[in-house]
Amino acid sequence: MIKIKLAELLGKHKMTQKTLANLTNIRPATISKMYYEEVKRIDVSQINRICTVFNCEISELLEFTPDDK
Repeated sequence: MIKIKLAELLGKHKMTQKTLANLTNIRPATISKMYYEEVKRIDVSQINRICTVFNCEISELLEFTPDDK
């Protein structure tokens, strides 16, 4: 399972979804879906833009946890 840690990053940087959308040129609806972990896929360019804004590694945005089976 992939966890999107966008809510944590926004809180850490005291930034709103709208501000991130403006800085990354990603639609606010897409940012919201990422925030609530409702997206099915994320474009590599979007990951790049978000990591650039937060000056972070991909591992700070995305986390892999094995599924329970």
